[in-house]
Amino acid sequence: MTDGVLNVVLGLIASAISAGLGWLAQSVRRRRRLERERAFFGLPAGGEALLVANRHASSPDPHSVARDDVYALMELAALVRECGARSTLTSHDEVRQGLGDKTEFCVGGPDGNERTGAHLASWLPGAAFVAPPADAGHPVRTLLVGEREFAFRPPSEQPGGTAYVLLARVHLRPGSRPVFLIAGQTAVSNHAAVRHLAAHHRSLARRYGPDGAFAVVLRVVNARAYGPDVVEFEADVTAAATARPRPAEA
Repeated sequence: MTDGVLNVVLGLIASAISAGLGWLAQSVRRRRRLERERAFFGLPAGGEALLVANRHASSPDPHSVARDDVYALMELAALVRECGARSTLTSHDEVRQGLGDKTEFCVGGPDGNERTGAHLASWLPGAAFVAPPADAGHPVRTLLVGEREFAFRPPSEQPGGTAYVLLARVHLRPGSRPVFLIAGQTAVSNHAAVRHLAAHHRSLARRYGPDGAFAVVLRVVNARAYGPDVVEFEADVTAAATARPRPAEA
């Protein structure tokens, strides 16, 4: 074998080894990212998730679901499948089970989702959706967390309007699965929060830990023009949302 041929053979061997090591390193990184994602969502391979659908609050049909809420549920199902788990879809008024056996994604505010109302009362007593002032000109409820108000602004007040959504992870107990609460003022804000959760779960895990509870408020800007794509972080309300209101003084 001549020196030239030997050099070519050695070069091919070195390239093959480098490619193999690169592929192995990428596989390890992908595996670690997937394991961290599974830990954050409480979705081990082969695990189960419950998707709780809300009803269209302004529709006379009790079984109607808003289009953007359907999209949100579809994206949650894709996220669950990405983790190697399986999901079950159920209506908010058909859930008759406790918490912790499987990860739960609960979509919609308390007006259209009874399950959300129960979660707020049990785990986020400092948060509530209250009726807007009589002169507000719209029926959308105001998100109240502690002493902070997050009021919906219609397109007549601001181009495209502004809506808020409460995104929270609660009921974290040793050996149990978490509950993710997506409670928005509109269906578009629910959809936006699901996209934010899927895109930013790594930063949320870094900030709150892989098994920490949190409650944040997101702001959806000009949904009429941008849909659920323009969403901004508004406030961390974990402390205020999890604190029980003091009894009213006599």
